[in-house]
Amino acid sequence: MRHHHREMLDTKQSDAAPQQDEPRGCLFALSQPPLMIFLAVIGCLLLTAALHDLLWL
Repeated sequence: MRHHHREMLDTKQSDAAPQQDEPRGCLFALSQPPLMIFLAVIGCLLLTAALHDLLWL
């Protein structure tokens, strides 16, 4: 049995790789380190303010 290699390797560029214009989701945005650092700082400030209000006022 002979296989036709030309038929097996005949793939189009659009089928092999996803398009670059594809929109990225929220999980991709959250995986960026600068955004995570910013959100962690804001979260710590909110937590500090909440604990201050609850415990010392």
